[in-house]
Amino acid sequence: MAKTAKRKGGKPAGPELKKGLVGVYADSTAVSKVMPETNSLTYRGYAVQDLAAKCEFEEVAYLLLYGELPSRSQYAAFKKKERSRRALERRHLNVIAEFPKSAHPMDTLRTAVSYLGTTETAWGGEARRKDLDRAIDLLAKIPTMIAADFRLRSGKRPIRPRANLSMSENFFHMCFGKMPPAEVIRAFNVSLILYAEHSFNASTFTARVITSTRSDIYGAITGAIGALKGPLHGGANEAVMDMLQEVGDPKKAEAWLRRAMKNKRLVMGFGHRVYKHGDSRVPTMHACLEDLTAWSGETKWIEISDVLKKIMIEEKGIHPNLDFPSGPAYYLMGFPINLYTPLFVMARITGWAAHFLEQNADNTLIRPLSDYHGPKQRKLKK
Repeated sequence: MAKTAKRKGGKPAGPELKKGLVGVYADSTAVSKVMPETNSLTYRGYAVQDLAAKCEFEEVAYLLLYGELPSRSQYAAFKKKERSRRALERRHLNVIAEFPKSAHPMDTLRTAVSYLGTTETAWGGEARRKDLDRAIDLLAKIPTMIAADFRLRSGKRPIRPRANLSMSENFFHMCFGKMPPAEVIRAFNVSLILYAEHSFNASTFTARVITSTRSDIYGAITGAIGALKGPLHGGANEAVMDMLQEVGDPKKAEAWLRRAMKNKRLVMGFGHRVYKHGDSRVPTMHACLEDLTAWSGETKWIEISDVLKKIMIEEKGIHPNLDFPSGPAYYLMGFPINLYTPLFVMARITGWAAHFLEQNADNTLIRPLSDYHGPKQRKLKK
C-alpha cells in the first residue's frame, strides 16, 4: 500500500508523491544503463568512454538501433544507406527558409522534423523495419536541417551534403563549406557519442510517452526536441557557455562563483540526478576540450572552468556534468551558442529512436495517476 503524508495544516494526504518521478521505475530497457559498480554509462553493455575512444559515431548509432556493433559488411551497408538519405527536398528547404530568423534553432528544428512527418502517413506499432528505416532517415536528415537553418539565418545559401564524408565531417562541410583539422573532427565525433543516449531522461521519457499512445516516430521525436530545449535538460550546454562568457576572466571566476552561491544562483553544468560521484562522460569530453584549447590557443574558457569546478567539488561536493565541458568545446569549434542544443539533437536522435522501437515492441499506454488537492465537488450556482 502506498505511503501517505500530511499536507499543510495537518490535513491527511493521499499517496506519497514522487515529485519529478524521482526514484520511480517506469519500465525496463536494454538500451543503456549507468552501472553502479563502475559509475559508468553503458550503451548496450559497452562503456561509453570505450566507445568514444574506439568508434565512429555511426558505429554507435548502429549499436543503439540494432543492439550490437556492426560487422564490416553491416557497417558499410548502414553508412551507404544513411549517406544516401542526407539531402532534403526543395519543398523542405523552402519551409526552413520561411522560418523567422529571430527564432531559436531548437524551435526551427522542432518544426523542420515535424514537417518531415507530413510527407507520409505513419502510426506507431507498424512493422519494425519501417520504423528503423524512418529512424535512419531522421539520423541522416537532421544534420542537414540544422546546417541549412544555420546558413539561411546567416543570409547564406545552404550547402548540399556530401556522401563521401562521415557524419561529423559532412556537418562541418554543410555549415562552413570546409573542414577543420582532424582534432576538431575527432572532438565533435566524441561529443556525438557521449550525447547519443542516457536512459529515461526527460526527453527520452517524453518520446516514450508519445510512443505509448501509438503515435508515430515523427511525433515522438518532435515532442522529445521540445523537452530537450529546456535549460534544465539539453539547453544546459548553451547556458554553460553564457555563464562562462558572463564570468569573462579567469581572475574573476572565484569572486563570480562566490557571489552566485551567496545569492543561491543556479550554477549551470553541475550536478546530475543519476550520477552521485561525477558524470562518467566528463573526463572524456574534458580531454577533448584540452585538445581544442591547445589547437586554438584560447585558454581562458578552460581556465575559468577549472576554477569553478575546483570550488564546486571541494566546497559543495557537486561535480560537473557533460554540458560543462561540451559548451566551451563547441565554442572553440566555431559554433554559435544557440546551435549547441540542436547538436545534442543530432546525437540523441539515435537514443530516442532506440527507445521508440523498444516501447513499440512491448507497449503499454503510459498514464500515471495524480493526487488531486483542489476544491471538493461543488454545485454550480448560476
